[in-house]
Amino acid sequence: MKLEELVSSEASPALGPYCHGRKCGGMIITSGQIPVTKDGESVSEIKAATKLVLGNLLSIVEAGGGCKESVARVDVYLKSLDDFDAMNEAYAEFFGSHKPARVCVQAGDLAENAPLEAAMIAFAE
Repeated sequence: MKLEELVSSEASPALGPYCHGRKCGGMIITSGQIPVTKDGESVSEIKAATKLVLGNLLSIVEAGGGCKESVARVDVYLKSLDDFDAMNEAYAEFFGSHKPARVCVQAGDLAENAPLEAAMIAFAE
């Protein structure tokens, strides 16, 4: 199978030598996203940052033919577990009744001093 590069015009540009995501067959794997808008503005408030990151990731999933309900797993890396409850609240609002598998860990320092980074695995419809 051939790897297809995924690019979303809604997500922030890559900060390094990587792409937004890859699709192989029906599987979509995103790169990590930090809370930066497509215009390069950083967001630090944890709930707003979580919504932005998840929205950016979903736009990459959609570029690969997936949707919110096709997200199978989300990996969340928090700068501080003190933000866990607020992140979890924004996460639950974003996904509603859909509950992907999830990993959530404290990662310490993240790129651009971001409060969180996340990535998704999804499937094309």
